[in-house]
Amino acid sequence: MPIAKFEEIRSLPLFSGTRDESFRALVRGAYVQNFPPHTELAVEGEPADFLHIIVSGSIELFSQWQGRETSMSFLGANDTFILAATIKDRPYLMSARTLEKSRVILIPSEDIREVFENDAEFAKAIVIELATCYRQAIKSAKNIKLRASPERVANYLLKLRCKNGGADCFALPFEKRRIAEFLGMTPENLSRSFAMLKSKGVSVNGQEVHVEDIDTLTEFAHPNPLIDS
Repeated sequence: MPIAKFEEIRSLPLFSGTRDESFRALVRGAYVQNFPPHTELAVEGEPADFLHIIVSGSIELFSQWQGRETSMSFLGANDTFILAATIKDRPYLMSARTLEKSRVILIPSEDIREVFENDAEFAKAIVIELATCYRQAIKSAKNIKLRASPERVANYLLKLRCKNGGADCFALPFEKRRIAEFLGMTPENLSRSFAMLKSKGVSVNGQEVHVEDIDTLTEFAHPNPLIDS
Protein backbone atom coordinates (compact mmCIF):
# COMPACT_ATOMS: atom_id res chain seq x y z
CA MET A 1 0.00 0.00 0.00
CA PRO A 2 1.41 3.48 -0.89
CA ILE A 3 3.14 5.20 2.01
CA ALA A 4 0.87 8.23 1.50
CA LYS A 5 -1.93 6.12 2.97
CA PHE A 6 -0.17 6.31 6.33
CA GLU A 7 0.72 10.00 6.48
CA GLU A 8 -2.18 10.51 8.90
CA ILE A 9 -0.13 8.80 11.64
CA ARG A 10 3.31 10.19 10.69
CA SER A 11 2.95 13.11 13.12
CA LEU A 12 1.93 10.97 16.11
CA PRO A 13 4.49 11.02 18.96
CA LEU A 14 5.24 7.33 18.37
CA PHE A 15 6.44 8.00 14.81
CA SER A 16 7.30 11.69 14.58
CA GLY A 17 11.00 11.22 15.35
CA THR A 18 11.41 8.05 13.29
CA ARG A 19 13.74 8.21 10.29
CA ASP A 20 12.01 8.19 6.92
CA GLU A 21 13.51 4.83 6.00
CA SER A 22 12.39 3.41 9.33
CA PHE A 23 8.86 4.68 8.81
CA ARG A 24 8.79 3.08 5.37
CA ALA A 25 9.92 -0.18 6.95
CA LEU A 26 7.18 0.08 9.55
CA VAL A 27 4.37 0.51 7.04
CA ARG A 28 5.64 -1.73 4.23
CA GLY A 29 3.42 -4.57 5.44
CA ALA A 30 0.76 -2.42 7.10
CA TYR A 31 -2.77 -1.90 5.92
CA VAL A 32 -5.74 0.31 6.68
CA GLN A 33 -9.16 -1.17 7.32
CA ASN A 34 -12.61 0.05 8.26
CA PHE A 35 -14.42 -2.09 10.83
CA PRO A 36 -18.14 -2.04 11.68
CA PRO A 37 -19.32 -1.77 15.31
CA HIS A 38 -18.88 -4.76 17.64
CA THR A 39 -16.02 -6.28 15.62
CA GLU A 40 -13.36 -8.14 17.63
CA LEU A 41 -9.88 -7.00 16.61
CA ALA A 42 -7.68 -8.75 19.17
CA VAL A 43 -8.32 -11.84 21.27
CA GLU A 44 -6.96 -12.31 24.79
CA GLY A 45 -4.36 -15.09 24.84
CA GLU A 46 -3.71 -14.97 21.09
CA PRO A 47 -0.32 -13.94 19.61
CA ALA A 48 0.18 -10.21 19.18
CA ASP A 49 0.53 -10.19 15.40
CA PHE A 50 -0.21 -6.48 14.91
CA LEU A 51 0.06 -3.11 16.54
CA HIS A 52 -3.27 -1.35 16.00
CA ILE A 53 -3.52 2.42 15.58
CA ILE A 54 -6.95 4.02 15.71
CA VAL A 55 -7.51 6.64 13.03
CA SER A 56 -11.18 7.24 13.87
CA GLY A 57 -13.88 5.61 15.97
CA SER A 58 -13.61 4.04 19.41
CA ILE A 59 -12.34 0.74 20.79
CA GLU A 60 -13.04 -1.12 24.02
CA LEU A 61 -10.32 -3.21 25.65
CA PHE A 62 -11.88 -5.93 27.78
CA SER A 63 -11.06 -9.18 29.54
CA GLN A 64 -12.96 -12.38 30.32
CA TRP A 65 -12.56 -15.12 32.90
CA GLN A 66 -14.84 -18.04 33.79
CA GLY A 67 -17.91 -16.52 32.22
CA ARG A 68 -17.27 -13.02 33.58
CA GLU A 69 -16.30 -10.00 31.53
CA THR A 70 -15.05 -6.54 32.38
CA SER A 71 -14.12 -3.38 30.47
CA MET A 72 -10.48 -2.41 30.95
CA SER A 73 -10.16 0.74 28.87
CA PHE A 74 -11.74 2.85 26.13
CA LEU A 75 -9.60 4.17 23.29
CA GLY A 76 -10.17 6.74 20.57
CA ALA A 77 -8.47 8.40 17.61
CA ASN A 78 -4.62 8.31 17.65
CA ASP A 79 -4.49 5.70 20.43
CA THR A 80 -2.57 2.44 19.94
CA PHE A 81 -3.08 -1.09 21.23
CA ILE A 82 -1.55 -3.33 22.46
CA LEU A 83 2.05 -2.06 22.45
CA ALA A 84 3.51 -4.08 25.33
CA ALA A 85 2.45 -7.40 23.79
CA THR A 86 3.85 -6.29 20.44
CA ILE A 87 7.27 -5.37 21.81
CA LYS A 88 7.61 -8.43 24.05
CA ASP A 89 6.20 -10.81 21.43
CA ARG A 90 3.79 -12.17 24.01
CA PRO A 91 0.06 -13.02 23.87
CA TYR A 92 -2.50 -10.27 24.26
CA LEU A 93 -3.59 -9.81 27.89
CA MET A 94 -6.83 -8.15 26.74
CA SER A 95 -9.27 -8.43 23.89
CA ALA A 96 -10.33 -5.48 21.76
CA ARG A 97 -13.53 -4.67 19.87
CA THR A 98 -14.99 -1.69 18.10
CA LEU A 99 -17.75 0.29 19.79
CA GLU A 100 -18.66 2.12 16.59
CA LYS A 101 -17.50 2.18 13.00
CA SER A 102 -13.73 2.55 13.26
CA ARG A 103 -10.81 3.08 10.91
CA VAL A 104 -7.68 1.27 12.07
CA ILE A 105 -4.12 0.90 10.80
CA LEU A 106 -2.51 -2.48 11.49
CA ILE A 107 1.29 -2.71 11.52
CA PRO A 108 2.90 -6.18 11.74
CA SER A 109 4.50 -6.67 15.15
CA GLU A 110 7.66 -8.13 13.66
CA ASP A 111 8.25 -4.87 11.76
CA ILE A 112 7.72 -2.88 14.96
CA ARG A 113 10.34 -4.99 16.76
CA GLU A 114 12.81 -4.76 13.87
CA VAL A 115 12.69 -0.96 13.76
CA PHE A 116 12.77 -0.83 17.57
CA GLU A 117 16.16 -2.57 17.41
CA ASN A 118 17.60 -0.25 14.76
CA ASP A 119 16.16 3.23 15.25
CA ALA A 120 17.06 4.93 18.54
CA GLU A 121 14.43 7.66 18.22
CA PHE A 122 11.69 5.13 17.61
CA ALA A 123 12.90 3.06 20.55
CA LYS A 124 12.81 6.19 22.74
CA ALA A 125 9.25 6.93 21.62
CA ILE A 126 8.24 3.34 22.43
CA VAL A 127 9.69 3.64 25.95
CA ILE A 128 7.85 6.93 26.52
CA GLU A 129 4.58 5.41 25.30
CA LEU A 130 4.97 2.35 27.53
CA ALA A 131 5.88 4.55 30.51
CA THR A 132 2.74 6.61 29.90
CA CYS A 133 0.62 3.46 29.78
CA TYR A 134 2.22 2.20 32.99
CA ARG A 135 1.44 5.44 34.83
CA GLN A 136 -2.14 5.33 33.57
CA ALA A 137 -2.48 1.76 34.85
CA ILE A 138 -1.20 2.80 38.29
CA LYS A 139 -3.62 5.74 38.41
CA SER A 140 -6.50 3.47 37.44
CA ALA A 141 -5.59 0.98 40.18
CA LYS A 142 -5.36 3.78 42.77
CA ASN A 143 -8.72 5.16 41.66
CA ILE A 144 -10.42 1.79 42.17
CA LYS A 145 -8.63 0.84 45.39
CA LEU A 146 -8.65 4.19 47.21
CA ARG A 147 -12.04 5.68 46.30
CA ALA A 148 -15.58 4.70 47.12
CA SER A 149 -17.94 4.15 44.20
CA PRO A 150 -19.58 7.63 44.28
CA GLU A 151 -16.13 9.27 44.34
CA ARG A 152 -15.05 7.29 41.28
CA VAL A 153 -18.20 8.28 39.44
CA ALA A 154 -17.83 11.93 40.44
CA ASN A 155 -14.30 12.10 39.08
CA TYR A 156 -15.34 10.27 35.92
CA LEU A 157 -18.05 12.89 35.34
CA LEU A 158 -15.55 15.71 35.89
CA LYS A 159 -13.32 14.21 33.19
CA LEU A 160 -16.25 13.89 30.80
CA ARG A 161 -17.22 17.50 31.46
CA CYS A 162 -13.66 18.56 30.62
CA LYS A 163 -13.67 16.49 27.41
CA ASN A 164 -16.89 18.22 26.44
CA GLY A 165 -15.34 21.66 26.68
CA GLY A 166 -16.56 22.38 30.20
CA ALA A 167 -20.22 22.07 29.21
CA ASP A 168 -22.61 21.46 32.10
CA CYS A 169 -24.77 19.17 29.93
CA PHE A 170 -23.25 16.23 28.09
CA ALA A 171 -23.94 12.62 27.18
CA LEU A 172 -22.35 9.51 28.63
CA PRO A 173 -20.15 8.13 25.82
CA PHE A 174 -20.89 4.45 26.45
CA GLU A 175 -23.68 2.35 27.86
CA LYS A 176 -23.85 2.42 31.65
CA ARG A 177 -22.97 -1.27 32.03
CA ARG A 178 -19.61 -0.70 30.35
CA ILE A 179 -18.92 2.42 32.40
CA ALA A 180 -19.65 0.49 35.61
CA GLU A 181 -17.23 -2.27 34.61
CA PHE A 182 -14.53 0.27 33.75
CA LEU A 183 -14.96 1.93 37.16
CA GLY A 184 -14.80 -1.40 38.99
CA MET A 185 -18.41 -1.62 40.16
CA THR A 186 -21.69 -3.29 39.33
CA PRO A 187 -24.43 -1.51 37.32
CA GLU A 188 -26.46 -1.39 40.53
CA ASN A 189 -23.65 0.41 42.34
CA LEU A 190 -23.39 2.85 39.45
CA SER A 191 -27.11 3.62 39.71
CA ARG A 192 -26.83 4.14 43.46
CA SER A 193 -23.85 6.42 42.93
CA PHE A 194 -25.77 8.54 40.42
CA ALA A 195 -28.62 8.79 42.92
CA MET A 196 -26.23 9.81 45.70
CA LEU A 197 -24.64 12.49 43.48
CA LYS A 198 -27.97 14.31 43.14
CA SER A 199 -27.12 15.99 46.43
CA LYS A 200 -23.77 17.02 44.91
CA GLY A 201 -25.31 18.89 42.01
CA VAL A 202 -25.63 16.15 39.37
CA SER A 203 -28.72 14.85 37.60
CA VAL A 204 -28.67 11.90 35.19
CA ASN A 205 -31.52 11.12 32.82
CA GLY A 206 -30.78 8.13 30.62
CA GLN A 207 -27.47 8.94 28.93
CA GLU A 208 -27.76 12.68 29.57
CA VAL A 209 -25.84 14.27 32.45
CA HIS A 210 -26.50 17.74 33.85
CA VAL A 211 -23.99 19.23 36.29
CA GLU A 212 -25.98 21.80 38.23
CA ASP A 213 -23.34 22.71 40.82
CA ILE A 214 -19.77 22.21 39.63
CA ASP A 215 -18.22 23.56 42.84
CA THR A 216 -20.07 21.09 45.06
CA LEU A 217 -19.28 18.20 42.72
CA THR A 218 -15.58 19.14 42.55
CA GLU A 219 -15.34 19.48 46.34
CA PHE A 220 -16.84 16.02 46.76
CA ALA A 221 -14.76 14.37 44.00
CA HIS A 222 -11.51 15.93 45.29
CA PRO A 223 -9.59 15.30 42.05
CA ASN A 224 -5.91 14.53 42.48
CA PRO A 225 -3.23 14.72 39.73
CA LEU A 226 -1.58 11.64 41.27
CA ILE A 227 -4.74 9.64 40.51
CA ASP A 228 -6.54 11.51 37.74
CA SER A 229 -5.19 12.17 34.26
